[in-house]
Amino acid sequence: MLDVLDKELEKRGHHFVRYADDCNIYVRSQRAGERVLAGIERVLARRLKLKVSKAKSAVARPNVRKFLGFSFTSGKEPRRRIAPQAIARFKARVRELTRRTRGVSLPQIVKELSVYLIGWRGYFGFCQTPSVLRALDEGTRRRLRAIAWKQWRHGRTRFAELQRCGVGRDLAAQTAGSPLGPWRLAASPALHIALSNAALRLLGLASVAEPRRS
Repeated sequence: MLDVLDKELEKRGHHFVRYADDCNIYVRSQRAGERVLAGIERVLARRLKLKVSKAKSAVARPNVRKFLGFSFTSGKEPRRRIAPQAIARFKARVRELTRRTRGVSLPQIVKELSVYLIGWRGYFGFCQTPSVLRALDEGTRRRLRAIAWKQWRHGRTRFAELQRCGVGRDLAAQTAGSPLGPWRLAASPALHIALSNAALRLLGLASVAEPRRS
C-alpha cells in the first residue's frame, strides 16, 4: 500500500528508510524537515486517505529519534546505536529472567536467559557501539553472581562454595562473613574468581557482545 509513498520520496530525491508504516526521511535542516513532513502528510491524505500520527511523528535530529529499536550517535561520523528504549526493555527482561525469588537453579536460569540473549544479539548485534554490548554483558553476569550468592544462603555454605570454586581461604572467609548484600558482593573479587566469565560460559551463558561460538 505504501509503495506510493516510496515512489513519491524517490521522485523528490529524498534519502529515506521504511519498514511497514514506520518511516524515517533524512534531510539537511529543521526547516527542510518541517516542509517535507507537511508535504508528505498532504500526499498521504490526498492519495491514500491516510492520516499521519501527530503523537508518533516529529522533525528531529537522527540521534533523538529511533527506528526499529535503533538510533544514531551524534558527531561528524554517526554510528548505529541501540535506542535507549530498547536497552531499557533488555534490562527489564533480564531482571525478569534472573529474579532471585524464582526458586530455579543457576544452570536453569542461565539456559533460559541464553535463549533470550542469543535472539537479542541476532537483532541488535548490528549496532556499531560495542562498548554498550560489553556493559550489558557485565550487568548480566553480575546478576548471575548475585543469584548464586543468594542461593548459597548461609555463611558456612558460602565459605565452602567459594573455596570449592578456587577462592583462597582468607578471601573466602572475609567474603562469606561480609554484611554487604548480594548485589554489592556480586562485584567482589571473590565472586569474580568463583564465577569468572569463563566459568559462566561453561555453564552455557551466551554473550550479546561476542558472536555465538560453535
